[in-house]
Amino acid sequence: MPRWPLIAACFSAASLLCGSAALAQSTELRLDASGTWEQTDAPIPGTPEAVLAEARRALANDRPGAAKLALDPWIKANERAGSPLLAEAILLRGDAYTALGDEYEALYDYERVIREFPATESYTLAVERELNIGVKYVNGMRRRFFGVRILDAEDIGEELLIRVQERLPGSRVAERAGIELADHYFRARKLELASDAYDLFVQLYPRSQYVPKAMERRIYATIAAYKGPRYDPAPLLDAQVLVRRFAAFYPAQAQQAGLDDALVARLDDSAAQELIESARWYLSRNDEVSARYILKRLLRAHPRSGAAQTAYSFMVEKGWIEPPQDKPSDPPQSRPADTAGESAANLKAPEARGVRGTPLRRAGADSTALTQPESPR
Repeated sequence: MPRWPLIAACFSAASLLCGSAALAQSTELRLDASGTWEQTDAPIPGTPEAVLAEARRALANDRPGAAKLALDPWIKANERAGSPLLAEAILLRGDAYTALGDEYEALYDYERVIREFPATESYTLAVERELNIGVKYVNGMRRRFFGVRILDAEDIGEELLIRVQERLPGSRVAERAGIELADHYFRARKLELASDAYDLFVQLYPRSQYVPKAMERRIYATIAAYKGPRYDPAPLLDAQVLVRRFAAFYPAQAQQAGLDDALVARLDDSAAQELIESARWYLSRNDEVSARYILKRLLRAHPRSGAAQTAYSFMVEKGWIEPPQDKPSDPPQSRPADTAGESAANLKAPEARGVRGTPLRRAGADSTALTQPESPR
């Protein structure tokens, strides 16, 4: 075969390959409604559209460094020109930083898009990017410092999740941010914040699929906030209301989780123990009038609690109330199975007696009997 035709054929093949490569670099494909790829108008080389297309292609091919190198000079040259593509370019550079493992640096670009371009499509995407970073931070991911992830970023994650809800209120993105923030508080044992966050979530997103989870965990957080019978019993009273409400809306889930009347009864017993502690304190100071008032209030507010049986027996022994003639030793509407046979003189503190139904107990609690102390000589 002659040499010149062979050389011409080689040049033709090379030109075709170069042309196809150049075409591939500037070709954009879009997925249509039928699920097939169709070619869109290819951007002209050298135009801003071509620069952004090259950056997107580099990110898709897992080359974030090349995407950043393509975007940096273009953003620097056009950031004061008011280009309509500037918001997308900054967003792409933030994506490149995230792909490089420097998500904290990417937050600067995402924040710039949010603050300077709120009317663009990139605004919503930037908020979603911040949501993803915030979720990672509150779940334990640390910030890089000299290339090593050693800096705690939990507070940054909390701030990002709060900002997402402020910037896209009522959206699915904000809904996810709300439940993620509440779950973070719950995991971190920030019980008051968790209870408030779950309550706010139920109010803002009453039709969300996470409402049962939020209501259930709010009950747990409220009960866990109770410190013992010597402290404020308000969490127990709130928990009783929340349990009844949850059982009314979701009876099957409440039965499965044990959030039913049995739990309400245990909470009632624990709340009654607080009144027992108050009466014991008044008796230790020879204030029988106040102790009598507290015990009567206990019988009215918690008539079916175990503490009511003990309080009734003590009041009968002191002569503060008259027992019924037919059953002189049984208080009305009491549960004798809980503390039947217990002497009022030997009434111990709930921690020492092991009162059934106390959800939280403090170690080392006083076991002083609920009896009137001897008068000082």
